[in-house]
Amino acid sequence: MAHAVRTLVVLDPAVPRDEVVSALPMEGVDVVAMIDGFSDVDDALQRTRADMIVVACDHASEAVIEMIADARRKRPDRPVVVLCSGAPNGFVRRVFDAGADDIVELPQSAENVQFLIEKAIARRQRPDRDPARTIVVLGPKGGTGKTLTTCNLGVLLASQGHRTVVVDVDLQFGDVGLALGLRPERTIYDLSVAGGTLDAEKVDDYLAHHQSGLRVLIAPSRPDQASSVTVDLLLELYPILRDEFDYVIIDTPPGFTPEVIATIDVSTDVCMVGTLDTLSLKNTRLGLETLTLMGYPEANVSLVLNRAQTKVGISADDVAQVAGRVPDVLVPSDRDIPRSVNEGLPVALSHPKSDAAKAFAALMTRYLPAVAVPESQGRRRLLARKA
Repeated sequence: MAHAVRTLVVLDPAVPRDEVVSALPMEGVDVVAMIDGFSDVDDALQRTRADMIVVACDHASEAVIEMIADARRKRPDRPVVVLCSGAPNGFVRRVFDAGADDIVELPQSAENVQFLIEKAIARRQRPDRDPARTIVVLGPKGGTGKTLTTCNLGVLLASQGHRTVVVDVDLQFGDVGLALGLRPERTIYDLSVAGGTLDAEKVDDYLAHHQSGLRVLIAPSRPDQASSVTVDLLLELYPILRDEFDYVIIDTPPGFTPEVIATIDVSTDVCMVGTLDTLSLKNTRLGLETLTLMGYPEANVSLVLNRAQTKVGISADDVAQVAGRVPDVLVPSDRDIPRSVNEGLPVALSHPKSDAAKAFAALMTRYLPAVAVPESQGRRRLLARKA
């Protein structure tokens, strides 16, 4: 394996802990948490960002069947390997029906368990295409331009031919649909109350179409509908979208709500958005520190500063000192921005030559795949720069 597999170990109280510990590989597997019982599995996955689950259980346990089925539904990208104490017999079929990737009887050698883990990880990888980039747009303070950033990034990616979807999880006051000029004929609330299981075809029926080619799952039309959209629904929804699109961009409300935390947990990238004022910069620093405490990779976090050229007595050095980091993208103030919002057409499309549009284009390039330059061509460019 290229790197150690971050593994969450779930213990049935009836299984001896030392028997499980001795079966865990010493290399190639990083046990990020070991919990007793099955009630806190989802919370542990969010806290640890584990790559997979190892379940040690008694073969007669009913709770483990429910736990595996729940994990498979909410986190289909996380493999599940079962270590069973005693002869599994008819329990095997039920474990596989629940969604487990493999099962082996304890006691077991660490080498065999490592092989099972490697096989389970390899089986879940998609050989036909890379998984979608899932970009969460965050801003601990309201009014920083998260929706503005989300919409411009989304239409730019879609306009270049990338299959892109935006999900608005600002469930009480989401404005993505309005900012894109889309009517809320079907929203995420309608999807949540539709009943039945989710699949790609069903989700597609609830996505709005933007003229750029962007697809959008609009926030509920009224604040009282927000409670119907649960964290469980979002965790079931995101893997479906990641299988169908190249980019999944998620607009969020201010703060670290349960929906936001769950979304961060399944994301590949975070785009933190702030503005040029001390309150926003202070909250931006706290947001970045919170991501660090959550174990989120700093390299996967971009910092965008909106209204970055407003003369309010804050220098570039002040920004770095207050926010704790130099912004990656500076979006200048532009009178075309509020006009574009009112027209429902992002500035990246309505005024593509504006400085604001160019800034959003620069943000987009941070998420595009790197293009390899042939050695001869790269050498010519290097020599030209030196000349």
